[in-house]
Amino acid sequence: MQYLSDKHISERYEVSRQTVWRWVREGKFPAPLKLGPNCTRWKLSDVEAWEASKEVAA
Repeated sequence: MQYLSDKHISERYEVSRQTVWRWVREGKFPAPLKLGPNCTRWKLSDVEAWEASKEVAA
C-alpha cells in the first residue's frame, strides 16, 4: 500500500500544503490517516478514488 504526504498531494495538484488541509477541513478531499504522532498520510487508493469521482462528476 502506498501513502502520500501533504507535500506530495500539494505537488500532485499544484496547490499549497495549506490548501490541501483546507480541502480536508471543508470535506472536499479524503481524510488522511494518522500513522504516528508526527506522521499523517493519505492512501494513494483513496486519492485515486477521489480523482475518479471528480472525473465522473465533470
